[in-house]
Amino acid sequence: MRKKDLQDMAQEELQHRERELREEIFHLRMKRTASSLDNKMLIRNRRRDLARVVTFLRSKTEGKVN
Repeated sequence: MRKKDLQDMAQEELQHRERELREEIFHLRMKRTASSLDNKMLIRNRRRDLARVVTFLRSKTEGKVN
């Protein structure tokens, strides 16, 4: 997920994306536990995407636009 894409999103879209990423991370962790996850880097990448979304969401709620 790119910085430019996140800047263009509205606050509601960011909240929706945050929920999606949290659910996806949960499901990936469950797959990893069942040892059926092929690419373990997916969890790390999704966690980083989630951190980006949360950061932009927080900056938008505080009124800061980068």
